[in-house]
Order: sequence, then C-alpha cells, then structure tokens
Amino acid sequence: MLRNKEIYLFIVTSVLIVVIGILIGWRISPATAMLVAGTGILLAVSYLLLLFWRYHRLQQLTQYLRRIMAGDTSLDVRDNREGDLSIVKNELYKMTRMLSEQQEMLQEDKDQLTDAISDISHQLKTPLTSMTVMADLLSDATLPDPKRQEFTRHLQKQLERMEWLVSSLLTLSKLDAGTVQFAKEKVQVQDLIAEVIAPMEIPMELKELHWNIQGDEQTSFTGDKNWTKEACINLLKNAIEHTPTAGKIDIHFKENTLYTEIIIQDTGKGISKEDLPHIFKRFYKGSHAANGSVGIGLAMSHSIITSQQGDIEVMSRLGEGTSFIVKFYKQII
Repeated sequence: MLRNKEIYLFIVTSVLIVVIGILIGWRISPATAMLVAGTGILLAVSYLLLLFWRYHRLQQLTQYLRRIMAGDTSLDVRDNREGDLSIVKNELYKMTRMLSEQQEMLQEDKDQLTDAISDISHQLKTPLTSMTVMADLLSDATLPDPKRQEFTRHLQKQLERMEWLVSSLLTLSKLDAGTVQFAKEKVQVQDLIAEVIAPMEIPMELKELHWNIQGDEQTSFTGDKNWTKEACINLLKNAIEHTPTAGKIDIHFKENTLYTEIIIQDTGKGISKEDLPHIFKRFYKGSHAANGSVGIGLAMSHSIITSQQGDIEVMSRLGEGTSFIVKFYKQII
C-alpha cells in the first residue's frame, strides 16, 4: 500500500503538517502541543484504517474480476450501501450480467448452427444414398435404354428434392437466427391469395378439387408480401396433399379493428388430437403424413408468420378436415 505514490505523498505531507502544528503549539504551551500531537496521531490512525479497509474491498473486487475472466459469471456482488466502491461493485455486476447474457446468446447461436448442420446432413442422407445406388446401376453398360431413362428421371427428381431441402433448411436457419429482414408494407389480401393459388392450380385440377375464396377486397395487413406468400403456399400445399379427390378447399379472409385473418380450410383426412400440439415442429410427421413428407413446410410457415408478430393456429378433427387460421395484428401506437 505504501508503494502507492499518492498515499506516500499524503502521509509525508500529513506528518509535516502535524510536526509544524506541534512546534507552533509548543510556543503556546506544552499542553497545546500534546493536544495537536494526539489529534494528528488519531487522524493518521483513522485514515490508515480507512485505507486498509478500502484496499481490502479493492482486493475483493480484483478477485471478482479474475473469476469473471476465468469464465465464472454467476457471482453476485451487488451492494446497496452508499459510496464509490459500492457504485463500482454495482456497475461490475451489471457488466457481468451483460457478459453472461451475451455468452448465452453466443451459445444459442452455436447450438442453432449445429442443429442446422445436423438437420441438413440427416435430410440429405436419404436422397444421396438413393442417387449412389442409381449411379451404380447407370454405370452398367448392359442396362436397357428404358431403364436408363427411368433411373435418369429418378436422379433428376432426387436432385430437385435435395435443392429444395437445402433451400428450405437454410431459410429456416436464417429465420431462427433472426437475420431475415421482413418488409413492412401494406399487403392486399385478395392479391396475395391470387398469387398463392396461381402455382397450385394444376395440382388442384389434377385432384379435381373445388375451391372457394371469400373476403372483402379491401382487406389488408402490414407485413412482407413475398414471405407471407411463401408461408401461405406451404399451408395450401398441405391442404391439397391431405384432401382426397373431388374434395373442397375454402379460403376466407376478413379484417377487423384488432387483426386481419386468413383461413385456409380443407375437407381432408384431418389431424389426430395427439398430433395437433406438434404439427408446427420441425421434421415432425404425423400418423397421416403424406409419403415423402419431410415435415418442414408447416414449421417454415409458423416461423415466417410469428417472425412478423403474427399468429397461426390449427383446428382439426379426424375425418372432418383441417383449418389453418393466420392472424396479423394491427400495430398499437
């Protein structure tokens, strides 16, 4: 402590002042000199005790900082007393909590990246295995041309499936990481539904499905049209896959003072009560999932809609069809 230059100068200055006071007091009377000396010694001892106490608290803070640098962010040094050191301790606690939260966020990002890589690897394994087998068969010089053409078509389908898988999984990863920037523009629901149905008309005609669209042409919401279209296409695709031939799909939309609502309803097989709580989970395939289903379409729709502060819910019963209800809430100023 005495190696501190400021403290050393303060002690030397204090001693000189006390000595000068004693000399002046001695000229007045010996008693005055003794009083000055006693007062000076008491002040010096009090100051030294205060210094020892402050140094002890500083040592505690130093140990606390060393533990933080070692990775221990669970310490709590909050101090509700008055004083400079108490303020420093409270600020250090705030910094520790901030570092802890940042560390947790970094760990979450790492976990998400690991999960994304694991998901992509898992989903690509099946088509890659199939393509390897077909490539071996195509290498056979005696393979008949009809079979060669058939295997080539299968290879093309698997490549398209892989491209879709990678694109979808990367999109989900971006949504999870919060790196997707959603536009905030006025979207006319009638125009949105028209764009959603356009790429689905041929599959609906092939299954002889009837569809009905009802809603006020002035209905709108604030959001990202392109991303919302992607979400609704996935919902409509799911409805088409699970609706039998000559079935019906209804799309209703309306707007009120609280939210804009879009309902996509089908007369398909429905979803069991056991599957309903898990329907938006990634890679979850219910007991009535279509052949070749991966289980990411509904998860993507859910992420896109909730990322825009919207809400999506499902109502369904086995044999009675399914309704997906999407709500975009009005902004509260």
